[in-house]
Amino acid sequence: MLIKTLPVGQLETNCYVVTNEETLQCVVIDPGDESNTILDYLEDNRLHCEAILLTHGHYDHVGAVEGVQEETGAVVYMHQEDDRRIRGDYHFPFSLPQNGKYYKDGDQLELAGLCFDVIGTPGHTPGGVTLRCENALFTGDTLFRGSCGRVDLPGGDMDEELASLRKICSLPGEYEVYPGHMDSSTLGRERMFNYYCRAAMSSK
Repeated sequence: MLIKTLPVGQLETNCYVVTNEETLQCVVIDPGDESNTILDYLEDNRLHCEAILLTHGHYDHVGAVEGVQEETGAVVYMHQEDDRRIRGDYHFPFSLPQNGKYYKDGDQLELAGLCFDVIGTPGHTPGGVTLRCENALFTGDTLFRGSCGRVDLPGGDMDEELASLRKICSLPGEYEVYPGHMDSSTLGRERMFNYYCRAAMSSK
């Protein structure tokens, strides 16, 4: 498995291209902006995008979904709680396209010859998810290096955010953490040094 990080847009959202190196099939996580940048990477590396996975529905994580989906024909996945049609909230600008699919906590997806576990992690948004693939956690805006996602926007909830951090930190073993913004980390580092993770773990 190869993970390529493409920071896109004014907020430098981390778009991830997760590739099966044996088949050159891939999954794109959170194409937030700059569809041309993402598509150029796919073309330059001769990758076939099978699916687009969204960690949540904020504009800076969904802005290039339409452009990438139209060019690749990839199936789009998201949690229904962040769908604009369901929320009726302009803070959630994206609605699932006709061929898209909703996922939820506990789902397991076989995509591009890789296995993705869907872990429901609301708090930053009601439909936030963390995606686990092998030893990688794609945490969206739930968990950052040394911090966590803001909860003061519509749909945010600090109690849910802390419960989600506790859920992530309680996963057995060690993982690489790939957040929605800023640098990657490890789960061990966040368990030890992240104030919000430590607060979440102590509030069991």
